[in-house]
Amino acid sequence: MTATSVAPAPGRPWLFSARVDVGVFLGSALASLLALAIGARAGLLDQGTPDWAWVPFVLLVDVAHVWATGFRVYLDPVERRRRPLLYLLTPLAGLGVGIALYAAGELWFWRALAYLAVLHFVRQQAGWVALYRARAGERDRLGRWLDAAAIYAATLYPLLYWHTHLPRRFWWFLRGDFAALPAAAARVAAPLYWAALAAYAVRALARWARGRPHPGKDIVVATTAVCWYVGIVACNGDYAFTVTNVLIHGIPYFALVYWYARTRQLPLVARAGPGAFLGVLWALAYVEELLWDRGVWHERAWLFGHGWDVGTLKLVLVPLLAVPQITHYVLDGFVWRRRQNPTFSLIPPSNF
Repeated sequence: MTATSVAPAPGRPWLFSARVDVGVFLGSALASLLALAIGARAGLLDQGTPDWAWVPFVLLVDVAHVWATGFRVYLDPVERRRRPLLYLLTPLAGLGVGIALYAAGELWFWRALAYLAVLHFVRQQAGWVALYRARAGERDRLGRWLDAAAIYAATLYPLLYWHTHLPRRFWWFLRGDFAALPAAAARVAAPLYWAALAAYAVRALARWARGRPHPGKDIVVATTAVCWYVGIVACNGDYAFTVTNVLIHGIPYFALVYWYARTRQLPLVARAGPGAFLGVLWALAYVEELLWDRGVWHERAWLFGHGWDVGTLKLVLVPLLAVPQITHYVLDGFVWRRRQNPTFSLIPPSNF
């Protein structure tokens, strides 16, 4: 998701509509914080993610949203014909590179995948801010720099804190997938972090005072800053990280891809609606996690059945199962670029 994803539409502060934007951006953040409060009462803030939370947060949102890329690319015949080599070679290259990395050592594979995921998560939040700027027709250089500084500070500083306070009680994929950095790096970055967020807040308040607010963009920056700080810096547990990380990433992406699929009149959306859209994604997510659990993790026999002893096939199985994630991470950096996709532009907010 990039700054060129939508055509400018001066004066429009929402991507879709006030109701949809508030629901998917603010609503997902409030749901995350509610789950965090529930976890605090249950003593889970420094604990792992229990199965009752893993299913809705990880399986039905985090894993499922990865498959939504298929609606954006592989179920759209016009899009497939537009860049066939990119869409064919990305999963094949991902599998090849994944096998090579896994053969060199599991840590190499999981570390590379973790940092690719981190880049994707950071860029998606920056992409939402850039979308809002384009939607409102903002072109001032100072505003662009302040917006970029705020959203990158909101995401990168918690990640830097994480890297400088290893080991933590949580990790991206596997223990040790992040490389440690000197503690001084976070101490140096902290004043810059607070300065960037303060500068954004001052400018946003000034816009509200002048009667020219940008509420959608403000919601994205504020919720990103709160959820990433609370989930990574303030808390130190997998449950807290999961509930604050997953919803604000996956739910807005569901909305964007559903809007695109409906606009393009794609199968399972044009006639069947959001229920079929989510149902397909959830079914695919379940099958993927079943294969992961039976072939690799062996953690949830109650949901997926007993594990398999795959032996040396793990060298191919693990990279193969990671192909949907790799494809999602890579293609998401291409498919929302308006300059590379002249047929793509936002519909009026009232139509969504």
